[in-house]
Amino acid sequence: QVQLVESGGGLVQGGGSLRLSCAASGTIFSIDTMSWYRRRPGSQRELVANMRNFGPATYADSVKGRFTISRDNAHETVHLQMNSLKPEDTGVYYCHVLYRYEHYWGQGTQVTVSS
Repeated sequence: QVQLVESGGGLVQGGGSLRLSCAASGTIFSIDTMSWYRRRPGSQRELVANMRNFGPATYADSVKGRFTISRDNAHETVHLQMNSLKPEDTGVYYCHVLYRYEHYWGQGTQVTVSS
C-alpha cells in the first residue's frame, strides 16, 4: 500500500511560479513511474508530466518548456516546478504513482492562476 501526500498548491499571478511536491510512504521498494495529472475546470483529468525510474521525463505539449518534473528516489518524492504560469493552468493537480502494477493517487492540490 502506498500513501501519497501533496503540497505546494496555491494562488499565484499569471507569469508566476509554484512548486508542487508529493511524498510517497508505505512499504515501498523502487517506484516505477511517478506522474502529475491535473483536472482543469470543465475538463477531464489529463497527464501533465511523468518520469520513470531513472528514465526521461515526458510532458504534455501545453506545459513543455515551462514545467519541470523531478524525482528524489532516496525519499520517494516527486516535484513539479511550474514556471510562467498561465490562467489556463488553473486546476486540481494530482500526484500519481505506478507501483508493482497498482495505481495510487494523491488527494489533489488546487492551483489557481489569476490573470
